[in-house]
Amino acid sequence: MSRIVLTYGTFDLFHVGHLNLLRNLRALGDRLIVGVSTDEFNLKKGKQTVIPFADRLDIVQSLKCVDMTLAETGWAQKADDIRRLGVAVFGMGDDWRGHFDTLRPLCEVVYLPRTPGISSSALKHCLARPAPAA
Repeated sequence: MSRIVLTYGTFDLFHVGHLNLLRNLRALGDRLIVGVSTDEFNLKKGKQTVIPFADRLDIVQSLKCVDMTLAETGWAQKADDIRRLGVAVFGMGDDWRGHFDTLRPLCEVVYLPRTPGISSSALKHCLARPAPAA
C-alpha cells in the first residue's frame, strides 16, 4: 500500500520555496497530492492572486514530484480529502504550525521549514514598489 502525502496551497507566483516544499513533502511518502486553492476560496481568505487558478493548477500538476492535484474550495475539505484519499501524512510549511493539529486523529501532521528569503508575499511587495529613479 502506498504512503500518500497531502498538502494545500495557493502557489501564486510559483518560486523555489514552493518547489522545495513540494519536493520535501514528496520525500515523506510514495505519492504527493496537492490541493491548489481556487480563486474564489482565496478571495474568502482575503487573498488576491496574480496567476489564475487554472494556470496555477497546471504549473503544480506539471511538476515531477506531484502525482495528483485537486481544487481546494474550502477549509472543511481537508478532513474529507484525508479520509477519501487514504492520506497518511498531511504537510504544510511551518508558517502554518499548529493550525492543522486538529487533523492528527486522521493522519500524521508535519510542518516543514520554509525556504529562507523567499515568499509570494515578498515577491508581490517587490512588484508593487515603484522602480528607482534612473
